[in-house]
Order: sequence, then C-alpha cells, then structure tokens
Amino acid sequence: MSNNLPKVAWIGLGIMGSPMSENLIKAGYDVTGYTLEQDKIARLAAAGGTGAPSIADAVRDADVVITMVPASPQVEAVAYGPDGILENVRRGTLLIDMSSITPQTSVDLAKNAAEKGVRVLDAPVSGGEAGAIEAVLSIMVGGEQADFDAAKPLLEALGKTIVLCGPHGSGQTVKAANQLIVAVNIQACAEAVVFLEKSGVDLGAALDVLNGGLAGSTVLTRKKDNFLNRDFAPGFRIDLHHKDMGIVTDAARTVGAALPVGGVVAQLVASLRAQGDGGLDHSALLRSVERLSGGSVRA
Repeated sequence: MSNNLPKVAWIGLGIMGSPMSENLIKAGYDVTGYTLEQDKIARLAAAGGTGAPSIADAVRDADVVITMVPASPQVEAVAYGPDGILENVRRGTLLIDMSSITPQTSVDLAKNAAEKGVRVLDAPVSGGEAGAIEAVLSIMVGGEQADFDAAKPLLEALGKTIVLCGPHGSGQTVKAANQLIVAVNIQACAEAVVFLEKSGVDLGAALDVLNGGLAGSTVLTRKKDNFLNRDFAPGFRIDLHHKDMGIVTDAARTVGAALPVGGVVAQLVASLRAQGDGGLDHSALLRSVERLSGGSVRA
C-alpha cells in the first residue's frame, strides 16, 4: 500500500458501498470498513481491505471517512452519539457522506462536525450499481472548495463526472433533481413499453431504435434489459426511490418550485411500494403501468 495516500474508513457496504470501497482498494488506498452485515465485512477483507468490529474502530486512525448508508436517519445514527463518527475521529479528518439524504441533514452534519474540527462534504452519486462497479459514477458535491480539492483524487477512483455544486447541502439538492429526472424518465419508458407491447410491436427492436434518437437516454440504455426480461432484481430499490421522491417534493415545496409531473410520479412510486414491490428495482414502475392498463402483471 502506498503510504502517502490517505487512510480511509468506509461505513456502509451495501449494493453501492461494497463495489465503491473495492475500487478504492484497487486504486491503492488502505480501506477499513464497517457495516451491519458480517458477510459484507468479509467481502471487503477478501478484496484486500480491513474489517472493523465497530464504527469507532473503523474511524479512529482514518484521514478520510466515507459514509454510504440508505437515508438521513442512518447518517445521523452513524455520525452522532458516543459510538458515532464525530466522537471517535481525529480533528482535521475529512468526512465525505455519499448517501442520498435531505439537504438539511447535510447542512446540520457539516455544522455539528465543524465544532469537532471535522470537515464535511456531501457527495451523493448517480449511476446505480453498474456505475459503482465500473467506477463511472456521477458525483455531485456540496461543501468548501479546499475540501473538494483534497477529496478529488479519491473521488476520481469512484466516478467519472465529479462536480462541486455549491455550499453544504448542494450535492443533495442536485441529487434530488437527478432522482426526479430518473423517476419521470423510467415512468415514460414504462408507459412506452406497455403501449408498444399491446400494439404487437417487436419490443427489442422498438427500444433499440428509440434509444438511437431523441428519446434515447442513459436510463433506457441501463434499464432496457430489465424491461425486456421483466428482470427487477434491484440495482436501485423502489423503497429508496420512494424516499428520494419524498426528499425532492419536500425540498421543492420549501423553495416554492412546482413539480406537477414529479408529484404524479412520486405517487406512482408510492403506490408500487404499497403493492408490495418496494424491494424491486425502480424499473418495476413497469408493473404499475401494466396494472393500470388492465393486464395481469407478468412475472
């Protein structure tokens, strides 16, 4: 391991956190990880990282702490309290929260961390599981320029498009906008798929030609096979997109921005979750359109 690279503590080794932390190891970083599932800690160790029995143990010697957990309550749980990050890190440590949470949670975290001499960036990502594995994530960052500059080499091991979007919380605001666009895009694709199938068109051929024109998108490229094969194994779960649609509709309401289509899609996501599909990939919005179109939902 190269001694001049910062020592990293990684908290949260889920669908995104595991491949991301492994990309840091591949880039030569010394990574110590903690997460709730023991098998994920074992996976990190097998990839060349070090497992830790607690958050305190993981962060004690770290130069940089990265958190990648599901939502605001989990960020608060790992950051605060006697066993949390802020009570156990050294002063001067850089805390990079890559979770997707409310902008206000990020602002509060930065303020509380500053009192402990800890610098914070909010750095949520877009690109899903595939983007995490391929290290081509888009990373939207909020915080101070100097901290962003310090973090950039590390972030470049995780993603391809890395942009400082403004002060603390700005990364989360841009991520919320990202989730709005993605959900509306998936919904539009899902409606097109049901329309095409009911019309007796060759779906594979139709999606290929659509994706080559103005209707093409990263969403369609990434989700085309999910639609064709009805494969809804999660890259990004409906439960999490439901959380994100709550963030964007609430934040938009706070600033006085109207989201008429976003509001409808937020309700469609909520309804899909209420029907028991919360654990499926967000491309399962297709199932909601199938139900609304009077068809039985294909397995």
